Amino acid sequence: MKIYIANPTGLCFGVKRAISTLEDELNKTDRVYSLGSPIHNEQEIKRLNKLGLIVVNDPKDIPYGAVAFIRAHGVTPEIYNTIKQRSSFLVDGTCPFVKTAQERARTLSKEGYIVVILGDADHPEVKAIVGYVEGKAIVISDSDKIPKYLTGKKCGILSQTTQRVSSFVSLVASFISISPEIKVYNTICKATLERQESVSRLASKVDGMLVLGGRDSANTRKLVEITDDAGVPTKWIEHAGELDKEWLLKKESIGIAAGGSTPDWLIKELIQKLNKM
Repeated sequence: MKIYIANPTGLCFGVKRAISTLEDELNKTDRVYSLGSPIHNEQEIKRLNKLGLIVVNDPKDIPYGAVAFIRAHGVTPEIYNTIKQRSSFLVDGTCPFVKTAQERARTLSKEGYIVVILGDADHPEVKAIVGYVEGKAIVISDSDKIPKYLTGKKCGILSQTTQRVSSFVSLVASFISISPEIKVYNTICKATLERQESVSRLASKVDGMLVLGGRDSANTRKLVEITDDAGVPTKWIEHAGELDKEWLLKKESIGIAAGGSTPDWLIKELIQKLNKM
């Protein structure tokens, strides 16, 4: 069985930067409190927990005087201020691409556009972006789900950074046909685009794909969608322990792709196990 690895793959710039910053702080102090998981990967969270990471789901659960961390997804201005007031030191790991999306949304709102975001309304990144326009944004997950009341309205369009480019293009095209004026910011990050393109290329050359990443990872889910669309048999796994040996042995060639929240050590572990089969 031949093994091919998508290039690039694995940790994106924003997550790698956030985890590196978090690790630096964990080397200086016993505990760091993070609002939400800093990375959508259970195995990596367990590793960080051992270093002193404590994940909380409410900013009020961060003790006064503690060291706090904001993950790559970012937070709303309101939550940011709450954390800043409670903590003795605040480490902001917000991805620069996410910060750009936040500022674009704010700019569009100030210019009088109805802010439209392509993304998952329940995703923390999207919630943070919406917070930058005080909740006055329309989140759309699919170009077929545009509310009728937006017809004829002046709309400003941007995207969750991990969305598929094809979905964003489709949404913009739909608005061109119904809106008298639109302003568009492509806020899909470069790392997302590069990973989607590499997976698309690889999927056409192999008998099966292994997509490695956390079940809660939005960008990993998009990679799986791409391999499914390519018609190649695909297994979405979180770690090497989930490998289906019987399925693999029926393949002559396997492609490996990892989501932007998948650390290098998990990818290496997977490759090592495959090489032993």
